[in-house]
Amino acid sequence: MKLSKLMLGLSLAVGLMTTATAQIVMRNAISVAQNSHAGEAVDTLAREVEKRTNGRIVIKNFYSGSLGGEREVMEAVQLGTQELGHNSTGPVPNFVPETAILDVPFLFRDKAHARAVLDGPIGQELLAKFESKGFKALAWTENGVRHMTNNKRSVNGPDDLKGLKMRTMENPVHVAAYKGLGIVTTPMAFPEVFTALQTGTIDGQENPLSVIMAANFDQVQKHITLTGHVYSPSVFLMNKAVFDKLSKADQQIFLDAAKEGAKANRARVDKDDAGGVAELRKRGMTVVENVDKAKFIATMGPVNAEFEKRFGKANLDRIRNYK
Repeated sequence: MKLSKLMLGLSLAVGLMTTATAQIVMRNAISVAQNSHAGEAVDTLAREVEKRTNGRIVIKNFYSGSLGGEREVMEAVQLGTQELGHNSTGPVPNFVPETAILDVPFLFRDKAHARAVLDGPIGQELLAKFESKGFKALAWTENGVRHMTNNKRSVNGPDDLKGLKMRTMENPVHVAAYKGLGIVTTPMAFPEVFTALQTGTIDGQENPLSVIMAANFDQVQKHITLTGHVYSPSVFLMNKAVFDKLSKADQQIFLDAAKEGAKANRARVDKDDAGGVAELRKRGMTVVENVDKAKFIATMGPVNAEFEKRFGKANLDRIRNYK
């Protein structure tokens, strides 16, 4: 009897060990708060993967830069010390240079145009470029349309930007573009921005309404101008070796779950954009809504000429004219 009980106990223990080892736990990270458009993306991905694998694969999400800034997350995913990441295109061109074209200011007519480009052949071609760099890019998501905030003055035109110390993403296209507007650029990882604004190290920053609200920048910024100067994509990334080790069925689960994450992410961006101006006014910010974008584009003429040399006018026009 004792022997049979011992055998039963051992078999149960082995069964539990098998169950435990069968469950795969992966990590994903974002630089902003969970209650944000990026939080919607990663939470939806995790939920869908867990549901579609019946709990066999679980994704643990980390928020608010707790695993580092976006560059650190990309490095960790590339090295395989972290399985997943969800990044804006801030640091992405440093790893996949071909994606830099997406950050050219005033490239897209609106969000609908940008989404069509990313979901179509151009976007899919760019996703494929990640593979040789150690990533599997699962799907394009969205950071939103970027606007400028600062503590010095209302920005009604490009001349008002001259001399402002502004944080930019760690993205060479953004840095070049904003220097062309007379901004004193300060590339900085996102988790450092709030404190830098609070202490006056920088005067301002630029981000979509979703990010501005999620980061509570209204607490440390007085003015916002709806410049809409850059459409900012983001992307679900996975370490390529980790993805390649999955079964074909599980690979498809991740790709499908990423599409669901992108839908939830874009819906949240639309919601934040719809109510964002009223919310930020309510929080005490001065909002300049009507901007003459033609003046900004004209001021950036020399920089745009450089972008045409770098990326090729035909490639830029392919995106600009996509329907």
